[in-house]
Amino acid sequence: QVQLVESGGGLVQAGDSLRLSCAASGRTRSKYAMAWFRQAPGKEREFVAAINWSGSTSYEDSVKGRFTISRDNAKNTVYLQMNSLKPEDTAVYYCALRMSFYSGSFLNEYDYWGQGTQVTVSS
Repeated sequence: QVQLVESGGGLVQAGDSLRLSCAASGRTRSKYAMAWFRQAPGKEREFVAAINWSGSTSYEDSVKGRFTISRDNAKNTVYLQMNSLKPEDTAVYYCALRMSFYSGSFLNEYDYWGQGTQVTVSS
């Protein structure tokens, strides 16, 4: 089993920044991809950003240029730096791990999920 623990959420004002972290532990394979998804109230969970084992990244269009995903393989940790936050970024943010070198943007491509961390952006 793999455990994912997110941290770094909170309440901020529009234009502020936050950095989310997600630490993986347990029986991870040697190379794996990670991603961030989010779910706003009354909406489906959606893709935000992903990073494969070698560091190649992909982003949902609305966060390009504002969010940056990165990883520290030595620490089994992935980060999401969120700048210029908007009220529409308000959601519970989930970390996900895929037992594959390559990342994806669909929920069913990921094998493990964290418990989520709340991000609230006030206007």
